[in-house]
Amino acid sequence: MSPQEQTGEPITQAGIEELKAELAELEGPARKAMAARIKVAREEGDLKENAEYHVAKEDQAHLETKIKRLQERLRNAVVVEVSALDSDFFSFGRTAEVLDESKGETNAWTLVGSTEANLAEGRLSAESPIGRALLDAKVGSTVKVETPKGDRAFKVLKLVS
Repeated sequence: MSPQEQTGEPITQAGIEELKAELAELEGPARKAMAARIKVAREEGDLKENAEYHVAKEDQAHLETKIKRLQERLRNAVVVEVSALDSDFFSFGRTAEVLDESKGETNAWTLVGSTEANLAEGRLSAESPIGRALLDAKVGSTVKVETPKGDRAFKVLKLVS
């Protein structure tokens, strides 16, 4: 089943592990640090005029919102197994060397879910215009992508993993 056919957020196993690690950090050390910060601020006196206390409580609300969002993302995540995908195609979770024929640049990109995407780290969203065009492209094929700066062509040179 391709990522588009599944309900929920398509994500790699590595993405799931990153979410779990971030959630563990927020639910453990970050919550404890926040509670300590609130305790110290509370000890500074009248809560009505205690700006440090109010800022800490607001930060706590932001922390709890972030925790709830991460929990929701984990509940809705659908892990796409790379090993179950066709080996001749640049599919979800795979890494390939891709030539941007318009610029003459080669990039190593891994196709991932939108929330995992980070081009600086070589993770391209399968939901982006370039990602959609490259998804399931065969090694050696060239795809055209319409961008705000004009049409661009990308060639899948080889699969790395």
